[in-house]
Amino acid sequence: MKLVSGEVASDDALLDRTQRAAFGYFLEHYNPANGLVADTESEGAPASIAVVGFALASYVVGVERGWISRQDAVKRTLSALRFFAGSEHSRHAEATGHKGFYYHFLDMGSGRRAARSELSTVDTALLVAGVLTARGYFASDTPEEAEIRECAEAIFNRIDWLWCCNDEPKVRQGWKPKSGFSRHRWEGYSEAAILFFLGMGSPTHPLPAESFATWTEIYQWKTLYGQKLLYSGPLFTHQYSHAWIDFRGVRDKFMRERDCDYFENSRRATIVQREYALANPRGFKGYGENCWGFSAGEGPGKTVLMVDGVRRRFLAYAARGVPFGPEDGTIAAASAVSSLPFAPELAIPVLRHLIANSLGVTRHGRLTSGFNPTFPSAGSAGWVSSGSVGLDQGILVLMIENYRSGLIWAIMRACPYLQHGLRRAGFCGGWLGDTLS
Repeated sequence: MKLVSGEVASDDALLDRTQRAAFGYFLEHYNPANGLVADTESEGAPASIAVVGFALASYVVGVERGWISRQDAVKRTLSALRFFAGSEHSRHAEATGHKGFYYHFLDMGSGRRAARSELSTVDTALLVAGVLTARGYFASDTPEEAEIRECAEAIFNRIDWLWCCNDEPKVRQGWKPKSGFSRHRWEGYSEAAILFFLGMGSPTHPLPAESFATWTEIYQWKTLYGQKLLYSGPLFTHQYSHAWIDFRGVRDKFMRERDCDYFENSRRATIVQREYALANPRGFKGYGENCWGFSAGEGPGKTVLMVDGVRRRFLAYAARGVPFGPEDGTIAAASAVSSLPFAPELAIPVLRHLIANSLGVTRHGRLTSGFNPTFPSAGSAGWVSSGSVGLDQGILVLMIENYRSGLIWAIMRACPYLQHGLRRAGFCGGWLGDTLS
């Protein structure tokens, strides 16, 4: 993906190449027998149910862009939906799921629980967002596409959202067969917004009406670098729900009182990240106007080193965020590019900078999980993650597409479950209209 000397690609050409390279991840790291997609491209990596959700939505993009035939997309989608609709749901420690929720990681071959992972509420929501995207897009009157819609309905309607509250309004983050529910609840703004809207929109086992209000109770409205915003440090938390929901003009009580919406909030969060990189208060290498992005991802490893006379504490995988950390100099540049719909004037220069300087770009033209110029290593990028991560590639495909055409947003605007869930949570305005549930 390196440009020929003197070549200046148009923005659209640059985005097309980046998006297509990211899309290729789902073609290469996929099991045709069950539709599962690997969490990372590392050998032996388990499947991630959230990555499958991004893959299902990405197949739709691939059809529209001509990168995959509709027939191939239908085949891939049906493989996944048949598996999830028919997989074992029980309290058994090696089942695929329980109560309609699925384990965070699954064995790529057998589809059973992997790595003693938790039954994940948010990852199930991201999976189901992809399932409902497929349901909305594959609307033709053919046996295969009709089966996609039937499987999607079965998967969604089986989820017992009320169960994951464990007899209280607040939603638990996870559950394990031996230890039961996680003590952690979803509280405060994060990537989990879509969980509440889908859960509250369920026609079978919905979340209680007050669940969204309890989530917002510890929202943090801050002023950072001249931006007033609902704070959450890692950039991915301002993006994942937005991959499926067009929040422009759609507001809840909290945002109406502040004359803002969640789309504008993500734009402000993007600006804060860039301003933080320009300020660079801790003096890390590489930060700059077109080199930023602080989010969840891999890192050099948990270690402490003296670098140029400064004691630096480095991290392995972490949800990095600014300005309050954690931070170790690792740049998750895919997160900056995925802010494209919110602030294209900031995101596109980052992409150009990465490509021109070969920073965190793999031989496939994909953006890696991260790079850290401060960490002692050969090359101008310092430490560079060994490969690509499915979540990074998925959010890139969807957010670039939403910027280019609004495709995923348009499909999900027509989803009755999402509409109902948003209204039950007190949202109105924009494409949703002015009527509250």
